Amino acid sequence: MDLLSFLLLLPILHLFFTIWKWVNDKRDQECYILDYQCYKPTDDRMCGTQFCGEVIKRNKNLGLNEYKFLLKAIVSSGIGEQTYAPRIMFSGREESPTLADGISEMDEFFYDSIGKLLSRAGISPQEIDLLVVNVSMLSTVPSLSSRIINHYKMRQDIKAFNLTGMGCSASLISLDIVRNVFKSYKNKYALLVTSESLSPNWYAGNDRSMILANCLFRSGGCAILLTNNKSLKHRAMFKLKCLVRTHHGARDESYDCCIQREDEKGRMGFHLGKSLPKAAIRSFVDNLRVISPKILPVRELLRFMVVSLVKKWNRHGSPKETTQGPIKSVVNFRTGVDHFCIHTGGKAVIDGIGINLDLTEYDLEPARMTLHRFGNTSANSLWYVLAYMEAKKRLNKGDRVLMISFGAGFKCNSCLWEVVRDLGDGNVWKDEIDRYPPKSLANPYMEKYGWIQNEDPSTFKIPEGLSLER
Repeated sequence: MDLLSFLLLLPILHLFFTIWKWVNDKRDQECYILDYQCYKPTDDRMCGTQFCGEVIKRNKNLGLNEYKFLLKAIVSSGIGEQTYAPRIMFSGREESPTLADGISEMDEFFYDSIGKLLSRAGISPQEIDLLVVNVSMLSTVPSLSSRIINHYKMRQDIKAFNLTGMGCSASLISLDIVRNVFKSYKNKYALLVTSESLSPNWYAGNDRSMILANCLFRSGGCAILLTNNKSLKHRAMFKLKCLVRTHHGARDESYDCCIQREDEKGRMGFHLGKSLPKAAIRSFVDNLRVISPKILPVRELLRFMVVSLVKKWNRHGSPKETTQGPIKSVVNFRTGVDHFCIHTGGKAVIDGIGINLDLTEYDLEPARMTLHRFGNTSANSLWYVLAYMEAKKRLNKGDRVLMISFGAGFKCNSCLWEVVRDLGDGNVWKDEIDRYPPKSLANPYMEKYGWIQNEDPSTFKIPEGLSLER
């Protein structure tokens, strides 16, 4: 009888063990952010209105029509006067960069932000188990990840990944790598390093689709420390809830709208095509279809389904002339999200997401202020937006933060974070958060260079030694 009872008990014990193991393994697969450090370059790299005008004047391939185009672009860009450029711009060598210029630009960021992050977290470089670096527009041999390993003398068994060509959505791609490695290894530390190298990528031609990138992109970077060690949960800032990646590279229109190429005269640059907004919206919608069920409450999903069915029924059942207008069927993302961390690709990008998600100016403020203060810093811009929220003491325990990014390919990536504890450190905004938001986001470009609009293309010429400013 005892033997029979034991044999009957074995399957039950095995079931309980299997459930316990699954739950325990699941807990070890969590992804936490312990700390992060955004990069603020030194003030001697700050590019104000007058300096930007002088840089544009140095390009001898530009004429009055290009000046007018650039003026219109920068005035409507949402970018202010305190953004940062690489040092090569201040020495006037942007048209003849060297490999050393690109590496030096990255070294400044690496040694500043990684050093501050590890020091503040009390973590030795030798404790890092996983290193993921993404810098899209600079590929070196050895890789930039190897350069970091060499400088900080990290362990020989460290798992290192170096991503290039992933564009402005690279941060969340790097995060996805960390998340997947964490599923296979317990109690690990990961260092995610995201930036962009502008030094070798200045466009010196006059193709409008390529000179636009010169106006939008600025220097920046961020280093993020992550772990899957559940015993460190009390120290964590954020917990990753889900991550969704959408890639439309199979569509020619999406692939070609945002691409590095040469112009007709062989000058390398970054082309931003007219189909870019359409490609961004298409990838954004597809991404939302996947992530919405993961982050929204059931009641909101049911409401959306009911309203959509009623709207569809009204359209089919009523003559067009008697239809009173569309029934609103937009999902209310605020039922599942408390804060929206939006890629600062430009004013139009922020406005577009705001309209599509029915967001308020309060929701969009962090992205607008980041664009104004730091510009489009590519893949790392998300972390400046997050730091703004933290500096404003918006992030409280239990809040949910949705990150949305876009990148060449064309890609749209998003993820949801849960705030683990109340946060209030200023990070890169510490010394200036009280000045934001300013009374006006208007930049002085039109005031200083608006006279160009009245010039005649047939007679226009900038005399030698004369500034663009009047």
